[in-house]
Amino acid sequence: MIVTFSAFFTSFILTFVSIPSIIKVAELKHLYDDPNERKSHSVKVPTLGGLGIFAGVIFSLTFWSNQSEILELQYIISSIIILFFIGIKDDIVPLVAAKKLLGQVIASAILIHWGGIRITSFYGLLGVYDIGAASSYMLSFFAIIGITNAFNLIDGINWLASGLSLCSSLFFGTWFLISGHYQYSILSFSLCGSLIGFMYYNRTPARIFMGDTGSLIVGIINSILAIKFIEFNRYGYSPVPLMSSPAIAISILSLPLFDTVRVFTNRIFKRKSPFSADRTHIHHYMLQAGVGHTRSSILLIFYTSLVSIITFKLRFIEGELLLVGNLIIYSSLIMIVRKFSRNKNISIEKMCAAKNRT
Repeated sequence: MIVTFSAFFTSFILTFVSIPSIIKVAELKHLYDDPNERKSHSVKVPTLGGLGIFAGVIFSLTFWSNQSEILELQYIISSIIILFFIGIKDDIVPLVAAKKLLGQVIASAILIHWGGIRITSFYGLLGVYDIGAASSYMLSFFAIIGITNAFNLIDGINWLASGLSLCSSLFFGTWFLISGHYQYSILSFSLCGSLIGFMYYNRTPARIFMGDTGSLIVGIINSILAIKFIEFNRYGYSPVPLMSSPAIAISILSLPLFDTVRVFTNRIFKRKSPFSADRTHIHHYMLQAGVGHTRSSILLIFYTSLVSIITFKLRFIEGELLLVGNLIIYSSLIMIVRKFSRNKNISIEKMCAAKNRT
């Protein structure tokens, strides 16, 4: 336990101390995220916050972890490094979606094939228990790439991706800690520390963004934590038994996952590329409703925290019921937010029309 909290404070201090230097270098080299009609900010902001998150997580993880107790550590670090370089390249010189996806596929292959980090059972969810090797590989690829992209796409306003990741990694890390899986609690709390260090500088008005570097790293670490959370429960390695760990893991990550699926589905129905840019994520609707960056992020972080707590309290019910309940709650939330967004737009249009008449 002491080592876990040492990892947390190490990553926090390193990220907190390094980001001012990163901001200074980014300003000197003009490495900014320029505002445009699709962006939620109106001034130039450095985008290399992920560099600080990477430094904090990697140093803390390698310094405090015991590799003899986590044999897949080298593959975890290798996959994070791949996405770090993909993210840095994209933050400085934008990459096409295919190249970003290729990097994610390579990182996923390292984790699944060499690291053995894959889903091998559904625990009866949807009537499925143990799954074959081929299905396990395919499902694990889908899970890692899906979760990684979900955090990458939800990173649209200050604190949101970092705050949601803080909630999920704190939940997984606490479970790993009380279950005796200390090496994965170190990974979880290393990420928590780095995120808190980053969030200090990302508060509105933001001095730095995490960029693709940060969101890709955050996404792949959360995918690792989710898969290990599912797999550790399979073998009963916990004093806190869970009836359906896959459903619980999905519930903890439900906001970025459900929002990404909804946005991708809408784009496909409109015959657009699912990776095409628009302003249809839930945080965009909240901004259009006049909620503001900080309040939107805090409300969505509170929503995720509440869902996580309720899910854990209901951990003994069937997984299908958990997922349906989460889907209903998310659907209700998005309908309410969209209604307020439309009402706000109608009010603005009426005001503009009245001014034009006068």
